[in-house]
Amino acid sequence: MLNLFGRSQSRDVAKNRLRNVLAHDRADTSPEFMEHLREDVMRIVSEYVEVGGQGVDLQLQSIDDHVALVANIPVKQLRRRGRPGNN
Repeated sequence: MLNLFGRSQSRDVAKNRLRNVLAHDRADTSPEFMEHLREDVMRIVSEYVEVGGQGVDLQLQSIDDHVALVANIPVKQLRRRGRPGNN
């Protein structure tokens, strides 16, 4: 069914937000914890790729009976040498 007013998308966005809130509650995380996690993930990922900066998104999502860490990280380019010091 064609929906001209975008209600279906709004409903999907709301469901995803609710899932994320529930996942954070289930994992018992604070905003400070998520910021530290984001910083650590970005530090490690930056050893392998040049990160695009804007648009980095880390979320805890509820999948079945588990909580998953889902990362959306814009990548400018790969670092061919891998980790610094391991040429």
